[in-house]
Amino acid sequence: MTAVNLSTDYLIVGSGAVGMAFADTLLTETDANIIIVDKHHKPGGHWNVAYPFVTLHQPSAFYGVSSRELSGGRLDEVGLNKGLNELASGAEVSAYFDNVMRQQFLPTGRVKYFPMCEYTGNSEFVSMLTGEKFKVKVNRKTVDASYLNTSVPSTHTPNFSIAAGIRFIPLNDLPKVTSQPDNYVIVGGGKTGIDACLWLLENGVEADSISWVMPRDAWLIDRKNTQPTAEFFNDAIGAQANQMEAIANSESIEDMFKRLEDAGVFLRIDTGVWPKMFHGATISQLELTELRRIKNVIRLGRVLEIGVDEILLEQGSMATPVNCVFVDCSASAISNLVMKPVFEDKLITPQTVRSYQPVFSAAFIAHVEATYPEEEKNKLCRVVPLPNTDLDWLRLTAAFMMNQTTWSRKEELRTWLYNNRLDGFSRLVQSVKKDDHEKLAILDKMRSHSQAAMAKLQLYLAEQA
Repeated sequence: MTAVNLSTDYLIVGSGAVGMAFADTLLTETDANIIIVDKHHKPGGHWNVAYPFVTLHQPSAFYGVSSRELSGGRLDEVGLNKGLNELASGAEVSAYFDNVMRQQFLPTGRVKYFPMCEYTGNSEFVSMLTGEKFKVKVNRKTVDASYLNTSVPSTHTPNFSIAAGIRFIPLNDLPKVTSQPDNYVIVGGGKTGIDACLWLLENGVEADSISWVMPRDAWLIDRKNTQPTAEFFNDAIGAQANQMEAIANSESIEDMFKRLEDAGVFLRIDTGVWPKMFHGATISQLELTELRRIKNVIRLGRVLEIGVDEILLEQGSMATPVNCVFVDCSASAISNLVMKPVFEDKLITPQTVRSYQPVFSAAFIAHVEATYPEEEKNKLCRVVPLPNTDLDWLRLTAAFMMNQTTWSRKEELRTWLYNNRLDGFSRLVQSVKKDDHEKLAILDKMRSHSQAAMAKLQLYLAEQA
């Protein structure tokens, strides 16, 4: 079959949140033409296959594309996020990206969108429905927006064996359970495991009927400290100031984490267990209270085998609960933790350049692509590593602080950050009035400790090398 020849300035592989945020900034700040290729039937990436009760774990104001609000500017009035900025549901996020594509991107005439297509490399892709092949002449660059691939329960294959007859389901199928079990076993200690436990508790399942296989406990972020609106200034910016002070005054890595916990920067579900994992997950205080109701937490490492009578784990075994449903939450959120340069010749690989914010990072990288010469781009877009372990928090925090320092030296970037809605905190900081002594004191605390905090992080990282 002869390939259809196409031509474009930018070929973006992936119409998930990262690809959409990148394209949005290009459309806003350049006159470029764009081709977007994606294997899903509509934009949104992993949101197309997310579990039905999923929500954002950060305020909606931080998410989406720069040019279009996702948040309605409301605080949640009910539920376990009560009193905090709203968290969009998966359905809302999926509809949002679909609307961005249909109402903003395609009407410009500068975007061509090819859903249900598999990118095969070398500027080529093929329709998954018809087999038709396409060859693209890329005039400027290819953008691999699929690099930070998100693994979700519905498409995840467990890496342990499961005996015949065991009721084992992905998290997506949890709302489909109709035959009432006596017990639920949640396999996985990450954010999806948290979501599964909270959903069961919110829907009336007794805490004693839930067993939670938690290979590693995690340090968690208090969601109240991530709120980007003025009424939460003392919480959000205050937490950043407390973080700098805790790091600067610490005497060891363990002491640093203790100080961060005491300062309200970090939370943990069980204060008697030292966490070894950090994925940047956020949690509300109401959610934390609910999770602490679950007492049957199995800390014997990862599951190796689920048998009819026994569950084998890395550090021991346990009896298989009777009349039980196992819920698979063992998928890692991000399956690719290997960093590479963002800019390499004619290839752009969006990655996080700010902690916890891949979507903001994509918009920022697109702005750098549109604005700065090639020799400056990677200097402005040093990758902030995605975290897995507790010690990874040190690496990402140091990298993020170095990026912030670099950006602060460019007036144009300071202005862009202030005006970009995905940034979150720049406008909050710059809105402080000269007579607001309480807020000025918080900013002074943060700034006065930042240099010592960076030095302490570098010391700890050198000790781990």
